[in-house]
Amino acid sequence: MKKISFKSPLGILLFVILPLAIILAVTGIRLDLTKEKRYTLSDNTVKVLESVKKPVTVEVYLEGDFPASFKQLQSETKFMLENFRKINPKIDFKFIDPIKTKMSKDSLMAMGMQPSVLPDIKDGKVSQIVLFPYAVVKYGSNGVSIPLVVQQTGIDADEQLRKSIENLEYNFVSNIKNIAVDKRKKVGILVNQDELSPEEFQGFMHLALENYDAGPVIPKNQTELTLADVPLLKQMSALVIAKPRKAFTDNEKVILDQYIMNGGKTLWMIDAVNAEMDTLMRSQKVMPFPVDINMTDFFFNYGLRINPALVKDVKKFALLKLVTGEVSGNPQFTTLPWPYYPLGIAENDHPITKNINPVKFEFPTSIDTLGGRKNIKTKVLFESSERTLLKQVPNYVELKEVASVDSLGQMEKPSTPKIYAVALEGKFNSAYASRIERKGYPNFKGSSPENKMIVIADGDVGRNKIVKGEALPLGVDLMTNEQFGNEQFLRNALDYLLDDSNLIDLRNRNIEERLLDRHRINEEKSNWQWFNLLLPLVIIGILGGLFFWLRKKKFG
Repeated sequence: MKKISFKSPLGILLFVILPLAIILAVTGIRLDLTKEKRYTLSDNTVKVLESVKKPVTVEVYLEGDFPASFKQLQSETKFMLENFRKINPKIDFKFIDPIKTKMSKDSLMAMGMQPSVLPDIKDGKVSQIVLFPYAVVKYGSNGVSIPLVVQQTGIDADEQLRKSIENLEYNFVSNIKNIAVDKRKKVGILVNQDELSPEEFQGFMHLALENYDAGPVIPKNQTELTLADVPLLKQMSALVIAKPRKAFTDNEKVILDQYIMNGGKTLWMIDAVNAEMDTLMRSQKVMPFPVDINMTDFFFNYGLRINPALVKDVKKFALLKLVTGEVSGNPQFTTLPWPYYPLGIAENDHPITKNINPVKFEFPTSIDTLGGRKNIKTKVLFESSERTLLKQVPNYVELKEVASVDSLGQMEKPSTPKIYAVALEGKFNSAYASRIERKGYPNFKGSSPENKMIVIADGDVGRNKIVKGEALPLGVDLMTNEQFGNEQFLRNALDYLLDDSNLIDLRNRNIEERLLDRHRINEEKSNWQWFNLLLPLVIIGILGGLFFWLRKKKFG
């Protein structure tokens, strides 16, 4: 019998590939040969999973009869959770069909799950498939629901599926980390500078309390921050300053400076111009004016300047619903463009802004990045389009401008794109390192460890609407029935500031979907069907003829 050479293709198959496949099958080891390593968990994910000390159960409500796209999402979810369980056996999961198990729709919605209704066409009949594409992570007596499908407008179903798969690892591991942590980080909301009211900030507080302990920081003397407030500030991992309208004193600026130098993260939502839509709707025009909160030198230290001029974007804007007529006593509404409500649309891959709906800004101003600050990296989060106008203030804003958004008004001029929001990271230097004020602060620090800061040139980005005394979810506009991305933007902003494990970087993960050419499928479908049908018959016929010929040759 002829020996099989080890170097021959058959030898490689028998002595290398086949044994390797058997070993991998028996041991459960998997090799990730994809270019983007889509089946390999990040090092940060592995560390978080290994740190879980008590049992975690993941219930995935993605079981049943549904379209192929959701089957793919189901298989990707199952594969990822299997990897989680291999790293830490304390993490277990199960898939549940809520329809088959007759779970109450109201109960599922009470857990934060919104149904997805899809059309199903079989035998010429159209029916509906109701899905709840969510997972619930349970840890002890705590639980949190996780949407498995990215909610982003303006994308098709294939793109939505791809983004959902990209987001799976971050979604699961960040929620496991937050729910399994023994001690949650604290977020302080500064209450002293005529900021947003509790009712207007209810939506932000709700999202902050999902993963953090959030509460107000009120000066002990009820007037300004003093050294007596420093112990409370030191307990806060992050400080949120939302639409301050009262000027900061020099002493308060030193305290905030030292809070940052000691590693405190800050989220600033600043209005450099006072302009309120409520006043405009009542009187048809309003006179915006600059607001000086005495922080120009403070932000200049970090290479930023917030300009007191309104930004009008005549390309990317939200709509305003106005009464434009009346029929038989019934008001007639029309939605019209409102350039003073520009939209922040992510045009980069920063993890804070990726895969979210457009963010709605209301009467924003702009941020200049001055540059030249050593050890500080400045990342632009949102900016206006190339069709931008600047309105200097004080100046009238009139409701009738909706009829001519492209026209130049008084004291307006065309401008290059303007920045609405930036993220800073690096080692910050104190603005008071060489000033006399440093002597009034005990244990003064001249520089910070690695730190982060986010500055937004709009105080209303975190304000929710109030209808009949009830606070609406952040980003919801009842008049136009739109859901903007403000809530997800600010949630991601907090996660970015407080993410010691760098899990937020997982939001930048890109998975290339190698999809079939649908046009070619439609053109060549019948050819390939006949090919697949006839090829096995031809092969069997050839082998049968060969066998018959060999038998005849040997025994004939």
